[in-house]
Amino acid sequence: MAQPATSISGDLTSVEGLLREELARGDRSLRGVAPVLAHMLASPGNAMVTDAIVARVRGMLEHLARQLLAAERAERMGDAARGSADPPEDVDALAARLASDHVVLGHSYVLAMESHLAERLERRASVDPVLSPLLQELIASEKPATAELAMATLAAQSRFIQSQRRMDMPLAELPAELFLSVIECWQNAASESNGEDVPRGAVDRLKRSYDEGASRGGLLARLVSAMGNGAVAALELEHAGLALFATALASRTRQPRDNAVIACHESQAARLALAFRAAGMDAAAIERQFLVLEPGISVPEVIGKLAPDRAQAILAQSEARVMDIER
Repeated sequence: MAQPATSISGDLTSVEGLLREELARGDRSLRGVAPVLAHMLASPGNAMVTDAIVARVRGMLEHLARQLLAAERAERMGDAARGSADPPEDVDALAARLASDHVVLGHSYVLAMESHLAERLERRASVDPVLSPLLQELIASEKPATAELAMATLAAQSRFIQSQRRMDMPLAELPAELFLSVIECWQNAASESNGEDVPRGAVDRLKRSYDEGASRGGLLARLVSAMGNGAVAALELEHAGLALFATALASRTRQPRDNAVIACHESQAARLALAFRAAGMDAAAIERQFLVLEPGISVPEVIGKLAPDRAQAILAQSEARVMDIER
């Protein structure tokens, strides 16, 4: 689905123009992701799904559907629901309904992309997808609160990698806004399909058990925040690992974490270069990170002359277009 990115070269004026052009091309690519995914997910049978990321997205949506239907079944049937499973057609119908929500679909795509990138980095650069050197250092911190938070983050990252291998997406790991969107989608689907509301008890039970701060995304954000000025160390991909790196980059550039993950895709080199500069990185540091992530991209020293606030402004102009992936 993605085309290789163009190398970034030239003087400051031409580099900014090229970055804008490449960013616009990346935006167009991202706007096409949700419709393409929706089309492929609607195709009958797995034989037509040849892309590993699309297959993973399908699995995650089906897992979300199974969790929701299980909660509804448990509320209606009590102990009699144990050991039983919902009909495959019910799971497929709810998964398709979730796929029609581009916010849900877009986040599923980003998670699948993140795990794909983590696997590639492990093969190419021996970057551990779970326990990075930086996370080890934080676990060994003399501050008990930081060490405890780092340990919880390690456990959450390990669960994420395992879930991705199973093509699962636990409800508890969704961002708060997305969790509420999924619940609403479930309720609307039940009402429209059979005219019955989802049992209120099932909804209340799921909401009571949800804690965004305990999710992987919440823990990563809290850990980066706890690092304070030391979070600049998380911008070294080999040292931090992809999960902490993406979270720190999102924090320093004031953008959603999903956008920072998207920037790491091979078709989004301009977005990543701008994010690095907006985070205050110089040309040498930017080139070092590209060598780890995308060795084929050349980054000229002149990019270091682009003011960070200017890079931030260009990113901000693009953000609305990027968010089309989630609409």
